Amino acid sequence: MPMIWVNGSLADPAEAAVSVLDHGLTVGDGVFETLKAVDGRAFAVTRHLDRLARSAAGLGLPEPDQDLVRRACDEVLRAQPMPLGRLRITYTGGLSPLGSDRGDAPPTLVVALGPASPRPDTTAAVTVEWTRNEHSAVAGLKTTSYAENVVALAHAHRRGASEALFANTAGMLCEGTGSNVFVVVGGRLLTPPLTSGCLAGVTRALVAEWLGAEEADLPLSVLQEADEVLLTSTLRDVQAVHRVDGRDLPGAPGPVAAKAMAVFAERSADDVDP
Repeated sequence: MPMIWVNGSLADPAEAAVSVLDHGLTVGDGVFETLKAVDGRAFAVTRHLDRLARSAAGLGLPEPDQDLVRRACDEVLRAQPMPLGRLRITYTGGLSPLGSDRGDAPPTLVVALGPASPRPDTTAAVTVEWTRNEHSAVAGLKTTSYAENVVALAHAHRRGASEALFANTAGMLCEGTGSNVFVVVGGRLLTPPLTSGCLAGVTRALVAEWLGAEEADLPLSVLQEADEVLLTSTLRDVQAVHRVDGRDLPGAPGPVAAKAMAVFAERSADDVDP
C-alpha cells in the first residue's frame, strides 16, 4: 500500500487529506518538485529543494523547512521501495479564505511517491499556438498552477506526441510542458536562456554543466532547422526527439544526443546528489 506524508505523518491514500479550502486547491497557490527515485534513493535532492525554496519565495510563501522535507521524503521512500519512482513534493499556501488572499494558517506540505516507467530513447513533440509569458510574475517558478500545461499536453497526445513545446511572447523557443529543450546547430548544443521564461530545470543545469551546452536566444523555427532536438527533465533524463510537428529526424538519437544520454547516465549513477 503506497503511503503519503501529509503535514507531519504518513497515512494511506484513503486517509491522507488536506482541507478543501487549501489555497493550493482553490487558487493554485503552491509550488512543487518532482524527483526521480531509483531503488529507494531520490536523485539531486539538494538541487530540487533549493528550487522549491526559490519557487516558494517567488510566491511569497514561507521558506520550507528543508530538513523536514528531507525527512518526509526519506519516510515515504522507506515505506514503499520501488525500482523507479516519481517522488512528488507539494507545498501550498495552506488553509485560506476563498479568493486570492491567504489566511494565517501554516503552509501545507505533502510528499507522495508513485511508480514510473523508463522512458524510450526517442519521442515525438509538437509545437503549440499558446505562448509562455516571460514577463509573468510567476515566470520560471514551478507552481501548482499547471492548467495550461494540462491543455497543451493533451493537445500533444492527440497528435501522437509526448510533449508540447512553447514559444514565449517574443516568438522565441522557451520550453515544454514539463521539460527543457536543447537543439544542436552547427555542432553546438544550445538551450534557451532563463530570460526566455523557461524553468531552471535541474536536468537542464546538469546537462549544460556536464556537456558544455550554451544558452542562446532561439526562434521557434530552429526546431525545423536543427540537426538534433533533445528534451530534458527529471524522468526523461536526456531524450532525443525523432519528430517535431511534421518534420522527421530519422537519425535520432544523433551523435550529440547519444553522448549526452551516456554522460548523464554515467555521471548521475556516480553521484546521487550532484
